[in-house]
Amino acid sequence: MQQIVAQVKGWAAEFDRLCERVAPRFPRPEVRRRVVGFLRGLLAGVERKNGWQLAEHAGETTPDGMQRLLTTARWDPDGVRDDVRGYVVEHLGDPGGVLVVDETGFLKKGTKSAGVGRQYSGTAGRVENCQVGVFVAYASARGRALIDRELYLPQEWAAEVARRVEAHVPGGVAFRTKPQLAQQMLKRATDAGVPARWVTGDEVYGGDARLRAWLEERGLAYVLAVKATQPLWAQSEQAPAEVPARQLVARLPARAWRRLRAGGGAKGPRVYDWARVALTRPGWPGRGFWLLVRRRLSDGELAYYACSGPARTTLGELVGVAGARWAVEEWVQTAKGEVGLDHYEVRRYDAWYRYVSLAMVAQAFLAAVRASALAPVAADAAVGGRQHGQGGS
Repeated sequence: MQQIVAQVKGWAAEFDRLCERVAPRFPRPEVRRRVVGFLRGLLAGVERKNGWQLAEHAGETTPDGMQRLLTTARWDPDGVRDDVRGYVVEHLGDPGGVLVVDETGFLKKGTKSAGVGRQYSGTAGRVENCQVGVFVAYASARGRALIDRELYLPQEWAAEVARRVEAHVPGGVAFRTKPQLAQQMLKRATDAGVPARWVTGDEVYGGDARLRAWLEERGLAYVLAVKATQPLWAQSEQAPAEVPARQLVARLPARAWRRLRAGGGAKGPRVYDWARVALTRPGWPGRGFWLLVRRRLSDGELAYYACSGPARTTLGELVGVAGARWAVEEWVQTAKGEVGLDHYEVRRYDAWYRYVSLAMVAQAFLAAVRASALAPVAADAAVGGRQHGQGGS
């Protein structure tokens, strides 16, 4: 019992430290007090993290204060984002960390919410009326957490001035593709010194040659999903040529495949058959380029990844990075349930960033607490492993 009490006190102290860390981003004391109540509500068992329920949890009689926090109150959401990134690195940072680009849909009714439109939502698995947020998460052996966010603004919003004004979209915000948003966030992370060796993402990002080239120029290794039709440079019979990914796989002998686990999933270990094909990219000494292929055991369905990394990178390392993306996809869905990442009821462009930034503070806290709780277990396992090794020598 005493251990549980001490653990709860430790969590409370950690929450207070995190609130103190972000406090300078909120100039007025009443706003600082309200944001603490807001964060407590996000972390509590409040069914819907909307203005009314968060206000009730904080002991306020109306939602007005919580709504002002997301709209007219003076504070710096980008500064909060930077604080979250630094906090996550302190608790989860590892030289072999992975930056994961992921997007998620926020289902909406109507046409007034910033960026809303009929577009594909990975959350729903189909075209829906929704907003789409593009995120960068940090993943390491110690855990995972979101560290950056951008709201995707579809191209039809670019020219609709009245609609933009009503949704408080700043005049300087132009249309940017999802890979461009991803590059912007990855640049912020690397400029800030986030310790990461790899970048991974789905076909939206792997299919963008400019993003892959930028990663190569920055010296960032990557494992990015691509379509079966994606042309990749490989050695043909006479000279290097661009060959669709599925044609490269057709050349693989049976012995090229290995059965490997790519991390755990909601239904247990993710086990597939994997293979890779070396690609031809002259002028990059010490670096390798590959097509990574995943084959599902149940029906043989194939998935493809364009990869770049140190020349000595093993197949198992590439598979591990590919698996990090699935872990973060699950984490985003968990964040929707745990801290209400998708519970907001705001329409304004700036309010979306404010709400999501505060939700990221809450989920970073949970990631830090989990990492702290798992650390003694990992240390005990490491000590046990060393003792076992000594005994067997």
